[in-house]
Amino acid sequence: MRETELIRSLRAVRQFSDRQIPDDILLDILDTGRWTGSSKNTQPWNLIVVRNRETLVALSKCGQFAGHLAGATLAIVLVMDGDDPWTCMDEGRLMQNLMLAAWAHGVGSCIGSIYPGDTEQRARELLGIPSNLFVRTALSVGYPAGPQALRLPANSPVPKGRRLLDEVVSWERFGNRRPPPRPSPQGGGSSTLV
Repeated sequence: MRETELIRSLRAVRQFSDRQIPDDILLDILDTGRWTGSSKNTQPWNLIVVRNRETLVALSKCGQFAGHLAGATLAIVLVMDGDDPWTCMDEGRLMQNLMLAAWAHGVGSCIGSIYPGDTEQRARELLGIPSNLFVRTALSVGYPAGPQALRLPANSPVPKGRRLLDEVVSWERFGNRRPPPRPSPQGGGSSTLV
């Protein structure tokens, strides 16, 4: 199996079983997230693990696309030091690493957006987050409810699969879909990318 297969197999999971996540697995997920790189190694984050069902249900009402938090085993709420573009990029890196770490243990997750401003304030009050910090994202986390939790419904408006590589990648200039010949290592002739 390719080393990258775990990344390719990651799916958003919004339906969770009742199976609890063992503490050692949860701590490994959190610790893996802690090692995420950040701009100038600022590590501009704190994580809040939420297991209380009432709090999960309340959080699920703090964003238009956060409803799946209500049925999760737990949520990991990302609390960020700022809202500048670099911090937002770091937040995305952290989310993806937490999701991949969970997936490596067979645990599913999905991003729940906390917005707009009034719902962010509600989440802030619910979790005791100081006003100088930002909360925009919570990950629902849990074991998938079954195979159906890994598939889109047949009537889903979301496209399935991925665009072909040659539709996504340009070489040297936008729209150039063929890789140019590259110089050979010996300096003579050229070779092509296969």
